[in-house]
Amino acid sequence: MKMAAILPVLKGGNSPLNTYLVHTGQHYDAAMKDAFFHQLDIPTPNIDLEVGSGTHALQTAEIMRRFEPIIDQERPGAVLVVGDVNSTIACALVAVKKGVPVIHVEAGLRSWDRTMPEEINRILVDQLADFLFTTERIALDNLTREGISANKVHFVGNVMIDTLLRLLPKAPQAKSILAKFSGGAPFPLDSGSYGLLTLHRPSNVDEADMLEGLLQELASISKQIPLIFPIHPRTRAQIKRFGLEKLLAETNFLPMPPIGYLEMLGLMKDARLVLTDSGGIQEETTALGIPCITIRENTERPITITSGTNTLVGSDGKKMRMAVMEVLEGGGKAGRIPELWDGKAALRIAAVLQDSFANVCAR
Repeated sequence: MKMAAILPVLKGGNSPLNTYLVHTGQHYDAAMKDAFFHQLDIPTPNIDLEVGSGTHALQTAEIMRRFEPIIDQERPGAVLVVGDVNSTIACALVAVKKGVPVIHVEAGLRSWDRTMPEEINRILVDQLADFLFTTERIALDNLTREGISANKVHFVGNVMIDTLLRLLPKAPQAKSILAKFSGGAPFPLDSGSYGLLTLHRPSNVDEADMLEGLLQELASISKQIPLIFPIHPRTRAQIKRFGLEKLLAETNFLPMPPIGYLEMLGLMKDARLVLTDSGGIQEETTALGIPCITIRENTERPITITSGTNTLVGSDGKKMRMAVMEVLEGGGKAGRIPELWDGKAALRIAAVLQDSFANVCAR
């Protein structure tokens, strides 16, 4: 979703940049990958490293091993990485050791929880980066506290929202989505009549007791409001591994296979509320004005709480139920659109990079 916004604008303007797109293959589900590339209008990558799954160490090392020859062959003027996944840190490490400037989009976000692999990735990439593009102003405080020069930091807004605003008019209605992916729904699907659920973080799905407890709580909540549940491949595998399929059989608990970006956007925009452990969905619900209940103990996106529609409940079932009832009975948090979440973040990034790299990259 981030690259979909960034790539077109780098090639436009008065100083277009030559780009070479590398897909590491970290997110390897074929159906999800193809759907996202097609729906987001992302060009076919110049190369797919096809790394696939593995432990953090194996995956990071394999990305580095396969990415290094690309740097040697292409001799780029800079390497741009986004977010906080293993691909981000792996490619940044290769680039900086080859003397290639690193550009980090979505810099400075912190959960202050170093048990999260993503937090380690965020901290290290920001230390390596020469250009750090931030989504909210508090990120600069986080970065300067870690000794990073403010001269490297550029507050540009959120490229995720660029993509959301561009594609929102194309998002299908919930009824058509469910007819396509699950043969329909056993309950009405008028706008605001259902909740949307996503779960995929290791802290929530990799331990049997935790996952079973969450699914029991969510099944109970589905009796108050029907829950549509597109199940991430990782989560589905763990549900099967722990023998929890029976918990998905509740009348108002509708599981479905992974879906594309437009379908997720369609379900989100018409939902009464969203329950999630996704960082990106916290941002998207804030942009859409949809109440979001985040099943995590912390968030690296505090602006979605202070300005947006997000409420943290952790794995506490009582807090989860209370947050849901607050939405159903009182409407939940209204929130407001954060500063510079206006659909123009990628244009601001391009302006900085085109000024800095036009002579180097236009070859």
